[in-house]
Amino acid sequence: MNLNIKRSLAFIDLETTGINVSTDRIVELSILKISPNGKEEWMCTRVNPEMPIPPKTTAIHGITDEDVVNAPVFKEIAKKLSAFIEGCDLAGYNAIKFDIPLLAEEFLRADIDFNFKKRRYIDVQVIFYKKEQRTLSAAYQFYCNKDLHDAHSSKADTAATYEVLKSQLDRYSDLENDVEKLADFSSFNNNVDFAGRIILDENGVEIFNFGKHKGKPVELVFNEEPAYYAWMMNGDFPLYTKKILTEIKLRSFGKSRK
Repeated sequence: MNLNIKRSLAFIDLETTGINVSTDRIVELSILKISPNGKEEWMCTRVNPEMPIPPKTTAIHGITDEDVVNAPVFKEIAKKLSAFIEGCDLAGYNAIKFDIPLLAEEFLRADIDFNFKKRRYIDVQVIFYKKEQRTLSAAYQFYCNKDLHDAHSSKADTAATYEVLKSQLDRYSDLENDVEKLADFSSFNNNVDFAGRIILDENGVEIFNFGKHKGKPVELVFNEEPAYYAWMMNGDFPLYTKKILTEIKLRSFGKSRK
């Protein structure tokens, strides 16, 4: 089944130095952009992470320090990448919890103000886990009846993810071929930041989703305990989480001056 999309949908897969969204870096990225008319465009590149790739990570994706020593650093490709996916909804396998948050961190480090709020997100892993609960390789075999060769090569994983989503639409009659509905189905909750530290409550109010202030409105906490904002900004939280916190803080400051 071909995808029913009204604007371009970009499938993203990253290979990285590790799994810490805040501190690890991209070593390879592949993006498959599908236009509403079905046109397919690729952007694939190795990236110099400007830090050593741990041997245990190389054992997974096969990319060594020597493989990326002459590759561009992320800041050198950031503008081109931002332009390539501008106006796109985003999709991937485990993308909502890992690839997209890590990409957001890289953009912020490169001083690229890419707006992640204006797009929908489809996570093929979430659909798969809710329906079958398997790995990407198993999903590719289950849905497409194919073996996933070169697993953990970002291009192979990205192409497989695109094929799996189309096959999922063929298999499940209750899975609607609509980006907004697929994005809703892919979501676990109403995250405001990618890390899920801040979520929306039933009234659409940003509340903390962790710690001593869990369940409390962020604006209320910042008004009653201003030091909590400073603690979070100085803490080991993702840059994107801090960006959201700053937006809420500035919005609250603007209200107090009216």
